[in-house]
Amino acid sequence: ENVDLQKTAFLLRKAWTLYSVTPLYRFRRARLRDYARLLSAFIAAEKQKGLAVEVGVELDIKVAMSSLPDLRGTEQDQAAILVQLSSRSRASSRNSEDKLLWSGWFCSVYGDDFSENVPESFTCLPLFLTHGAESYTAMVGSWFQKTFDCSFRRLAISPLNLSWMVAMWAGCKLDRAASAVELIFSVPHLPQSLDISYAIHPEDAKALWDTVQKTPGEITQEEVDVFMDCLYSHFYRHFKIHLSAAKLVKVSTVVASAHCDGIIKILHSQYLSGVLMLLTELAISQIQ
Repeated sequence: ENVDLQKTAFLLRKAWTLYSVTPLYRFRRARLRDYARLLSAFIAAEKQKGLAVEVGVELDIKVAMSSLPDLRGTEQDQAAILVQLSSRSRASSRNSEDKLLWSGWFCSVYGDDFSENVPESFTCLPLFLTHGAESYTAMVGSWFQKTFDCSFRRLAISPLNLSWMVAMWAGCKLDRAASAVELIFSVPHLPQSLDISYAIHPEDAKALWDTVQKTPGEITQEEVDVFMDCLYSHFYRHFKIHLSAAKLVKVSTVVASAHCDGIIKILHSQYLSGVLMLLTELAISQIQ
């Protein structure tokens, strides 16, 4: 891990909404300050149309764009770009601290296979994560799409990919005490929604994964299937419920939690790059 933990601590333990982004056309990293000014002017114009205005409060929206050079997998990956929107009430003093309203960041972690096939005039940062009001996400996305001829799309996580995540993360070691591995299932075709929560002691989940995994460091679809089948059969033995007939909608582990709607919370810096590598792969697969 070459990630600077102090610079990336703000990424942890927040619910980030995932998007995939097509390559940015003629994006220049040296012009981040210019882009921040242009985006700020765009947001001010959008606010005049009545979007994202807090009633009774006049807010100046400040935009900051910066590079996170440590947040990439290889030298071929583009450094991550952080976009932050903050506000300061015009009535408050100049010395008062700005209030962070919204954060978003573009990144590519081990996405160099994708970027190799793209012309030099394009910048590949296929994964975009946001934290804050959707109205700001819409404005920022709109500006980037118009300025760099790119396209944003919500990145959902399929039950298959959720099962991969829980299998991979259940086998991870951490020094501190680990919370339970939890799987949330949604039961279909019912008049009222019903969720089933299945919690497994982390040591039991890891022991099961260790018996399933044949080659340390490598994971196959067959191993993930066997791991999930073992969990299903154990649940059926106790509760006589076939979880395979329900839909896996969320997984929580000590490494991260992920929801099928494309919302992720990364919980431990040790596995930050590994989680982002998987999400970059999902974003690229949606673009291709």
